[in-house]
Amino acid sequence: MPQFRYKLDLQLFAGEKTEKATPKKRQEARNKGQVAKSVEIPHSLILVGVLACFMMLGPFFRDRTLQLFGDIFLHRLNMDITDQNVLALFFHYALQTLILLSPILIIVVVIAFAATYVQIGWLFTTEPLKMSLSKLNPLTGAKNLFKMRSLIEFLKSALKLTVIGLVVYWVLWSKKKQFLGLAHVPVEGIFSFTADLILQLGLIVAVILFVLSIGDYLYSKFEYEKSLKMSKQDIKDEHKNAEGDPLIKGKIKEKQRRMALMRMMQEVPKADVVITNPTHFAVALQYDGTKMEAPVVVAKGQDYLALRIREIARKHDVVIMENKPLARALYERSEVGDSIPADLFQAVAEVLAYVYRLKGRRRA
Repeated sequence: MPQFRYKLDLQLFAGEKTEKATPKKRQEARNKGQVAKSVEIPHSLILVGVLACFMMLGPFFRDRTLQLFGDIFLHRLNMDITDQNVLALFFHYALQTLILLSPILIIVVVIAFAATYVQIGWLFTTEPLKMSLSKLNPLTGAKNLFKMRSLIEFLKSALKLTVIGLVVYWVLWSKKKQFLGLAHVPVEGIFSFTADLILQLGLIVAVILFVLSIGDYLYSKFEYEKSLKMSKQDIKDEHKNAEGDPLIKGKIKEKQRRMALMRMMQEVPKADVVITNPTHFAVALQYDGTKMEAPVVVAKGQDYLALRIREIARKHDVVIMENKPLARALYERSEVGDSIPADLFQAVAEVLAYVYRLKGRRRA
């Protein structure tokens, strides 16, 4: 019973996701669009950028707005609208509106791209856009309401509303004397005061949202790393899939060895001589002066394989010659398909000369 419990504990421990994700697991998650990011960072930075743009380019927006609406009230109220000039008016005012909004549009695009790139780098994937029927399941949606992420989102929204509400209240309370004095200020001064106050509140709120968004990014990164964690068994399975099953790899290698052995045995009948030890080693040599610079080892083997080489050589009338030192040296220092070592040229040349003389007597 204790042994069974020990095995069960080991299995449970192996299934726990305690290990960091491997690079392969991270890349697969990234390809699916699963990355650690906070959508609130670009939102808050865009708000800061737009408000800063209003503060720096205030005269530009004022002049363009007065020019746009002034042209309508001064020159277009008594104008006859016809089919010919409607399209021209539309393109004219569309161009003026685009010029008016172009600084804001440029800032929004640049900040959104930069903030996203800093968080996740360059990533383009269509995986999140694929249709998934599970997202339409009401039971799945109901379960998501009670997840920890939903609670965190609720607490985060409550914190933002509380902090922003307190800051807005503090700013407005500090301006109470100016509010009371607005009754004696011209309309132009009231608009100026209101615009300054709105910009001030907007910048403070944007900075607060940016600070909170950094915390949201850190929490998203923590959750992302936690979701990617793997168990020891997962890592073993991934390694096995990447490297291949050892049993299958062993069978493939065994098959490759057999095929190589068959090809080697098919070359034995083409050999000029088989040098033996006489029983432990056998090396088959072939030499063609018109094609080769030196004799080539076409087959070699030890023990049982050496016996098979000798049997095939006898069947095909290949000369078998016993030379223990030469056979061992050729076996240890050369591979099948290689030329013999240079320091063995003399010994092999004497063997081949004897073989050629022997073949000449046989032919005669």
